Amino acid sequence: MTEAPQTSRTILLVDDEINIINALKRTLRPDGYTILTANSGEEGLALLAKHEVGVIVSDQRMPHMTGVEFLRKVKVLYPKTLRIVLSGYTELESVTSAVNEGAICKFLTKPWNDGLLRDNIREAFQYYEMEQENLRLSRKLQSANDELSTLNHNLEQKVADKTREIVHSINVLQISQEILEHLPVGIIGIDEQNMIVASNRRAEALFCQPPGCLLGLMAGDILPEALLQLLQNTCSDNFVQLDGGVVALSEDVSMHVLVSAMGNISQSKGIIMVLSPLKQS
Repeated sequence: MTEAPQTSRTILLVDDEINIINALKRTLRPDGYTILTANSGEEGLALLAKHEVGVIVSDQRMPHMTGVEFLRKVKVLYPKTLRIVLSGYTELESVTSAVNEGAICKFLTKPWNDGLLRDNIREAFQYYEMEQENLRLSRKLQSANDELSTLNHNLEQKVADKTREIVHSINVLQISQEILEHLPVGIIGIDEQNMIVASNRRAEALFCQPPGCLLGLMAGDILPEALLQLLQNTCSDNFVQLDGGVVALSEDVSMHVLVSAMGNISQSKGIIMVLSPLKQS
């Protein structure tokens, strides 16, 4: 097992015999652990309530509460802690049942082998730290998933809002187009390249025989000279509006013409030409 970068490792030793505790401390001191000691299961539980402990080594035969009973309580309260019991062969049956139910992670016999004890504790800490890292990564992943879920929800809301805005704009455009088509005046929009980019049916009836679409045609190819002359008078940068007066479109048709610059409301550049029929006298 590859050992993770070592942080502070805290071990709890539980035994009612002081000389056993001291022997264990001497054995483990070279490994740099923070060592906590308790002389009973009750003392051990009190220490666990105050300290984050990675590994517990407990004697089995203790008064009031055996090591197995103590570690069963630890499993419920601190399930991630690695639990090792020290016991003699005569107590093997009770210890084995605790191992089988998961209360004990490892069983070592007395007297112990120092090297084997240190190796087992080192491996227990590696496993504990791997579990802690997995838990940290799981929490980080959950946090990232929650953040992504929030971003997706916000994005969906923005898309829904934008969709409603587009639908509203389309409805407004359709209404505007319908109004434009029913106006009693001719409307022509001409961009900066002199291309006709907007028109209504009244304007098409004036300049197309039979009436047809003016969109995409060049103004110079379709409009009479009198209107083209008005367009030339709108080349000034400060042009806003021009009353062209009455313009003869043909021998039989004369119109009052008003020319306005585009760009006051939209970002379009060019001019709007409004052709109003003369009132009958």
